[in-house]
Amino acid sequence: MPAVIVDCAIYRDGRRTDGPADFSDALDEARAHGDSFLWIGLHEPTEEEFGLVRDEFGLHPLAVEDALTAHQRPKLEIYDDSLFAVLKPVAYEPDSDTVTTGELMVFIGDSFVVTVRHGEGAQLSAVRQRLEAEPQVLKHGPTAVLYAVSDAVVDHYIEVAGELQVDLEELEAEVFAPSGDSGSRSSLSGATTAARIYGFKRQVLEFRRASGPLAEPMDRLAGAGVPFVHERSQPFFRDVNDHLLHANEQVEGLDRLLSDILSAHLAQMGVRQNDDMRKISAWAAMAAVPTLVAGIYGMNFEHMPELKYVWAYPAVLCFMALVVFGLYRQFKRRGWL
Repeated sequence: MPAVIVDCAIYRDGRRTDGPADFSDALDEARAHGDSFLWIGLHEPTEEEFGLVRDEFGLHPLAVEDALTAHQRPKLEIYDDSLFAVLKPVAYEPDSDTVTTGELMVFIGDSFVVTVRHGEGAQLSAVRQRLEAEPQVLKHGPTAVLYAVSDAVVDHYIEVAGELQVDLEELEAEVFAPSGDSGSRSSLSGATTAARIYGFKRQVLEFRRASGPLAEPMDRLAGAGVPFVHERSQPFFRDVNDHLLHANEQVEGLDRLLSDILSAHLAQMGVRQNDDMRKISAWAAMAAVPTLVAGIYGMNFEHMPELKYVWAYPAVLCFMALVVFGLYRQFKRRGWL
């Protein structure tokens, strides 16, 4: 069991205190004092390992099942003996343009907080350190932990949205680079560009799946009457909810902008293909004239000018050249070439 326990501590009057090494004894000690609570953090526990925590803290079987299987959407569930919240932290790798999501479950009950983390991201050590440096916040009990965890996750949403915005602006500049910029066109052309835009859109969708459903739980926590939540915590959760709305607006804006970029790129491709077809048609028209004349003179009739006149062939060649040159000037003037 110690292998999955990231940290275990008793907080009394907003400050971390030394307690029993066994979390069962630590919970009894925390409950013996009205201003104390136990915070135990777990990382990817097995069913057997989490069974000890479930029995000791009286966690609901459905919530335990969700915490073990992961792959949950953000939500807030209220049970008789605990409050269960699911959050999905996100991380962004700019080199590969990839958004990854983790999962973070928080159980709140009588004098205890249990956090279960899945994935390598969303480490809570920084959250603990920040909370331990703010004893006035920790005095709110287990609610303070839920607030700090939610605040850290949502603040990182805004950071990731900003990173996505920067990379999207770079992609937009490359997609709409001038036609003379051969380097951009060679690296981002045709189906490659559309595939990259679509891939970026998939990453934004992954982000939205993490941040969008969290709006309803945060709205509930910002209101009153949620069990196991401190009655004076509403302003804190309203602040988190405000940041979440800002993050969701950013993500929705990114999604709309990507759709507009993709539509504009496809329109560009259509215009470029029309230009190519006009050029091909122009060159084909210029090639048709000498082909027609040469085809007629190649029919080997008996009465033909070149059989009797020395300058017949040069005259025909000059005629074909003049006609082709006239067509070239005409197509050039109209912008077909």
